[in-house]
Order: sequence, then structure tokens, then C-alpha cells
Amino acid sequence: MRPPFGRRPSIGAVLLGMTVAALVLPLSGLWILRLYESALIRQTESELIAQAGVVAAFYRDAWRRAGGKPEALGPPVDPAWTRPPGFDPPWTPRFASLDLAEDPVLPPAPDPVPAMATEFAAAIAGSTLAPILREAQRTTLAGMRVTDHQGVVVASTGEEMGLSLARQEEVRRALAGEAASVLRERMGHERTGQERTAQDRTAQDRMGYGAGRDSQTVPDRSRSVRVFTAQPVLDAGRVVGVVVLSRTPRSLADTLYGKRWPLAGLALLLLLSVGVLARLGTVAIARPLRAVTALAKRTADGERGVMVPLPRPVVREVAELSDALARMARTLEERADYIRDFAAHVSHEFKTPLTTIRGTVELLRDHLDSMPPADRDRFLANMDAEAERLSRLVRRLLELARADVMTVTDDAATDAVPVAARLADRHGADASLPASLPVAMEREALESVLANLIENARNHAGAAARVTVTLKAEGERAILQVADDGPGISPANADLVFVPFFTTARDRSGTGLGLTIARGLVEAHGGSIALLPSDRGALFEVTLRRVRR
Repeated sequence: MRPPFGRRPSIGAVLLGMTVAALVLPLSGLWILRLYESALIRQTESELIAQAGVVAAFYRDAWRRAGGKPEALGPPVDPAWTRPPGFDPPWTPRFASLDLAEDPVLPPAPDPVPAMATEFAAAIAGSTLAPILREAQRTTLAGMRVTDHQGVVVASTGEEMGLSLARQEEVRRALAGEAASVLRERMGHERTGQERTAQDRTAQDRMGYGAGRDSQTVPDRSRSVRVFTAQPVLDAGRVVGVVVLSRTPRSLADTLYGKRWPLAGLALLLLLSVGVLARLGTVAIARPLRAVTALAKRTADGERGVMVPLPRPVVREVAELSDALARMARTLEERADYIRDFAAHVSHEFKTPLTTIRGTVELLRDHLDSMPPADRDRFLANMDAEAERLSRLVRRLLELARADVMTVTDDAATDAVPVAARLADRHGADASLPASLPVAMEREALESVLANLIENARNHAGAAARVTVTLKAEGERAILQVADDGPGISPANADLVFVPFFTTARDRSGTGLGLTIARGLVEAHGGSIALLPSDRGALFEVTLRRVRR
């Protein structure tokens, strides 16, 4: 059953999805980390800090002119924020530090509570400053409050005059001399810690605390936090008052909504870019793969020579795949040709002895009783010789099959000297051998290679020919040579000596497989075998990797 290829996504769809994911993930990360909202909050905090610095300067001047005496307010404080590294007095910069991803969002500010009567100088300074604060609020949209050194409100844009804000964390820290900024929850239109005046509420609701002209379309509940900053008013190192400012920053939804048309255009441009990139990826990858697939299908249907490397593929992996498939198809075709030719040779080699045996059997069956004993023995001897030839062919074929599928381990090593000496002595060959020469080849394979070469020399050069076995080392290689002084091999046959079943000694029971088996064993061990030119006779040379112990 064929797999349901149609249900699987195409490369183009996968590339499009990956590109969209690569685009969405950073944006989702920005959303999750709330980086842009934190930037909006820090922008609001910076504006409030700047405003608080101006208000604090006005209040300190008014308090001094009203007769305020800092030495009457207790011991001085030494806040670290007034001594930042890298700045010399009197510079005391203060930077925004709130981060929505790290700083906690505190509950709404507690309601102010009644307090004792405020200091006279502070009351005079507050009455002078109050009209200025209300006028500034029309532009800044910030809630502004100024307290005396005890946290009692002396000037406000709201309705907290004479009430104490000392219970608020940021105010308490400012009374101790520490400038502080916090985030607090904002609960729609109810109080945000201090009661807003009708004018304050109307302005802030209409403007959305900086939301702009589109705030009526975007719900007010999208702005869920409010920035509070408390700036201590210092004189001679003593806290003479606190400036408390608060404002709701623009929310991310407000900002994005205000830029909705440019953002829509940018989104469209990004989607078009994603589509173009996915299309380019499809052209660079999917189209060559479809071409390779079409060639592979034609090869699977039986066409020969159609699987060729693609011309000028863009992607390296596609080029490697195309080249690998072409080499695989060529190897399979060569293997198929080899098997076909091998089957034809085997059938031919088996046909002659089988025909002889069958004819002899029929002849003996018809004339066994009348046949002279000498003729009968001769026919039986012929049958035995042909059966022995079949047996020899079978053994050779098995050896060839083992050579073709042999798996060699990396640690295969054999000292070639004892093997060469024993086989040379067994076949009556001369030997020129070193004391020891380990080679990267298994012992049985080395014996088979050397035996085939010596037997080949005996069969073709004749029994009276001289056969010499030479073994020597050349660098990292071991050279094994088998030479004879016979008639040699003609140039026409020199290119055919390693072809299976080719032999010029068929009348001497040659099978034409000995040299083929030897080549298979040598190449399986990473070596090479060749017929070299010789002044007299034949010279075969085997090159193997030398093993150092």
C-alpha cells in the first residue's frame, strides 16, 4: 500500500510556516516580556521625575520665602541618590528605573487620613504653589500633590488638602530622603489613592492619561497601572517636603491603535516578504527535489542512464543528494550488468560439463552391455573429470561470492612472510622475503590471493617454468610480486585477465575465476592488484597497507 503522500505538507508550506514562526516568535517574546510597555512606563516615569524636580525647586523657594527654617526640622539625611557615581555636586540626576516585567504592581494607594495642623511656612508655600499645579495639570495630565515634612498635603490638584499621605510606601520612603517610583493598580474610574477633582477626572478620562484622540475607541480598562513617583524636597540636607506625582502611561494597545494603519502596512509588507522568501526557498529546494524525484521514478520504472546529477543546483544538500542518487543508480546498473553477465558465464561454464555428463549417461545406458571395458572406463573417467570441473567451479563461485561480500575489520593484520614462505615451498616457487612484514589483511584471504597467483602462473607458464615470489616494504606499503619466466600474456589478453571466466587454460581445467577472486579479496582489504609489464613472462603486483607493530 502506497503511503498517503498527499496528506503531508509540501516543502513550500513548511518553509512558509517556518518563516512565519521566525517572524512571530520575536514579536511574541516582546509581548511576553512586555518590553514595549516597560518602555512606555519608563517614559512616563522620566516625565514625572522631570516635573517633580521643577515642582520641588518651586516649593523649596516658596518655603524659604515663607520663613521656613531647615534646622528646625530634625537631623539631616544623606540619601545615596544625591551622590551618584561619576557626578560631582551639585548635580543629582535621577533616572527612570521601573520595569513591568520585574517590578511588582502594588495595590491602589491607601486613602489619605486626617492629620495634625501643618507647618505655617509649608502652608503658605503650598497655597502659593497650588494654582500653578492646577494650571500645569492641564498640559501634563498628572496628579500633583506636595506635602510638608510630615507627609501632610499642602498643595494638590485633588481634594486631599490637610490630609496625610504618610501611609503610602513611596511617600514614606521620600520622607526618609529616598526618591522612589512605584507601579500601582488602576481601578477604572474610582479613586487611585487620592480623590480626583471633577476637573481632574474629566480631563484624564477625556484624554485617557495620554491616550490621544483615539482613546474613546480603545477601552480605558486597557491601562491597568499607574506610575507614582515621590521626590523629597531637600534643604540643607533635611527633608522639608515631598512632591508626589502620578499619571497613567499610554498602554501598548493605545499606542498600537494609534499607529494601526502604518502597522497594517508593515504587517502586509512582512507577509509579502515572507511569501517571497518561501517562494525563493521553494524554487531553490522543492523544484530541484521534484526533478530528482522524477528521475528516480523513471529509473525505478526500468529506464537506464536517466539518473544524472542536476545542472547547477542552488542548495548544496540538493546537489549532494542528486550526485549521490546518480552514483547509486550507476552502481546499481553496473551491478545489474555484472549479475547478468555473471549468470550468462555461469550458465555457459556449467552447460559444457553437464552436456558431456548427460551425453555420456545416455551412451552408457544404451550401450553399457555391449561396450568394451576400455571404452566404458574412458567414458566414466570423462564423467568424473566433468563432475570434478563442476565441483571446482562451485568452489570458485563460493570463493568469489565471499570476496564480494567480505567485511574487513580495522584491526586485521597478518605477517605476510610465513604465509608466502609456506605457499612458495608448497608450489615449488622461489621466494625473496624479508624477516617480517605485517600487512593489513586476514590470513585466509592472503593465503587465497597468493595461492591463486602461483597456480595461475603454473597453469599458464607451464610446469617447467620458474615462479618467483617477492615481498618487500616501501614506506607505508607492502609490495607482493609473483613473476614467472613463461611465454607471458599478450597485449590483447592483458586487459581481460581479471574478467570473470576469462581463461586461456580451459583445457587444463582453468576456470577463469582465480584472478577475479584475488582482486576481490585485495580490494576488500583496501589494496590493489595489477598486471605489470615484464621483459619475460607475467608479473603480478599486489599492494597492501603495511601494519607497524
